[in-house]
Amino acid sequence: MGRHDSSSEEDERVRRSERERGRRGSSTRVTADMPSDDRQKSRRESERKQDGLLKRDRRERDWSGSQRDKLRKEEKSEVAKPKLPELNPSDSNAIALGKTGGVYIPPFKLARMMKEMASPGFTDVFAALVAVINAKFPEVAELLLKRVVLQLKRAYKRNDKPQLLAAVKFIAHLVNQQVAEEIIALELVSVLLETPTDDSVEVAVGFVTECGAMLQDVTPKGLHGIFERFRGILHEGDIDKRVQYLIEGLFAIRKAKFQGHPAVRPELDLVEDKYSHDVSLNDEIDPDTSLNVFKPDPDFIENEKKYEALKKELLGEDESEDEDGSDASSEDNDEEEDDGSDEEQMRIRDETETNLVNLRRTIYLTIMSSVDFEEAGHKLLKIKLEPGQEMELCIMLLECCSQERTYLRYYGLLGQRFCMINKIHQENFEKCFVQQYSMIHRLETNKLRNVAKFFAHLLGTDALPWHVLAYIRLTEEDTTSSSRIFIKILFQELSEHLGIRLLNERLQDPTMQESLESIFPKDNPKNTRFAINFFTSIGLGGITESLREYLKNMPRLIMQQQKQVAESESGSDSSGSESDSDSDSSASSSSSDESDREKRKRRRRA
Repeated sequence: MGRHDSSSEEDERVRRSERERGRRGSSTRVTADMPSDDRQKSRRESERKQDGLLKRDRRERDWSGSQRDKLRKEEKSEVAKPKLPELNPSDSNAIALGKTGGVYIPPFKLARMMKEMASPGFTDVFAALVAVINAKFPEVAELLLKRVVLQLKRAYKRNDKPQLLAAVKFIAHLVNQQVAEEIIALELVSVLLETPTDDSVEVAVGFVTECGAMLQDVTPKGLHGIFERFRGILHEGDIDKRVQYLIEGLFAIRKAKFQGHPAVRPELDLVEDKYSHDVSLNDEIDPDTSLNVFKPDPDFIENEKKYEALKKELLGEDESEDEDGSDASSEDNDEEEDDGSDEEQMRIRDETETNLVNLRRTIYLTIMSSVDFEEAGHKLLKIKLEPGQEMELCIMLLECCSQERTYLRYYGLLGQRFCMINKIHQENFEKCFVQQYSMIHRLETNKLRNVAKFFAHLLGTDALPWHVLAYIRLTEEDTTSSSRIFIKILFQELSEHLGIRLLNERLQDPTMQESLESIFPKDNPKNTRFAINFFTSIGLGGITESLREYLKNMPRLIMQQQKQVAESESGSDSSGSESDSDSDSSASSSSSDESDREKRKRRRRA
């Protein structure tokens, strides 16, 4: 048995050696059949690959973990990302624009954008609201549709995928609500699939999923053409596997007749008479930005009466007013009973201001814990303030702003929001401006700068009226070093926010001259020169042109005033001389009469 085992092992060894020789021979034959140039190239390529791998292994051994991560990130960033083509297919430079780089989105703007896109499930609700508005005011719905299309084009050119998805979904639901014609849906899908990329195909799949049921009923041939294009893209196989799976899922949804994706939910089908707007992607759309600006209405009273009549017709306010009247009467009776019971009880007042301290603490923590000004404003408006406590909100906001190391635009936007919401807050910020300027010498330089930038933001956005500047008197006697720094920072921020041209136009407004007489004084040449030199030294000499002209023409004005005074004085002197001569003549006549009387008396005595 032992001999047999040993012989079998030897046979296996011989067979293995023969196999290895055969492999070596076949490889040598192949290399022999190859030409010498190809052999040299293959050797060089193999040597280069081996050298590259060895160098990379050495680097990875020597480098730390953080350096490896940096290398991998750089390699990932070098990979070309697919770009979307230009939205307008008629342009010749569509592909060139689509290959340009994306747009840098700052972190705060990205956070705000993500917050807006955080609830895409309510898009159909907003579309239903637009459909209701369209039934009564079609002009408003048409304007909204045009602006959504412009937003879609803007997001498409910037390769802003989240914004594009939101706009596409909104247009899909507007098509479902028959606010927009179905032709815009076909145009949008054809543009997205003309030069397919991973992103454009993904957006097109989402769009067809949302409005496919509507297109199946309205234009079945157009929907069939769209799916044929999807099938062609799927057969080409140039896109990513993930996007291919999305297309296959879309075909499955179509096969199920878009179950789970209805055009309009029954609870959102609120309008019977629907009116559709014909808006095309290829048309030049006017956003009508002039409607964003308030313009005074000369026929305000008549238009207001028409609006009230239309409001009663649409909402039926007569019944609601009756119900409100009955509710108000019942509430008045309840309040009278409560007042009677409260008067019987003892009223206790807290003189330690504990509630005020707690209110300030709550406002401070709310301001500091909020992510952005919108969240802070929403939370602060929920705080129940007693009458007279609105001032505490403005004071705490200003205090928090002054305590920061550098000025944060967050506080300016929050103050602007409160001024726009309620006029009481605007009046309170006016009082805060007066108080801060009167005590400006008590503030440190950092606090002074933050406060000045805060009020400059409110003035630049018209949240605070400009007549508060009347409290500032820019003369050498009425200003200190702190107040001059405050005025300097205030006007420099206004010039940066508005621009020197717009700021000069605002300061030259005839309605503002009474409020600005103290900042641009014309009562004394000394004060005028001081104001001109001050604004020139801070780099804002352009707003002193009117003062310079006034100072240039001041000698002529003074001469005219002196002439008028001299003429008035000469007229008074001539009248005085005439009166003096009359008085002298009367005095001489009276003295001569007296002398005659005395002579007569003497004669009688003699």
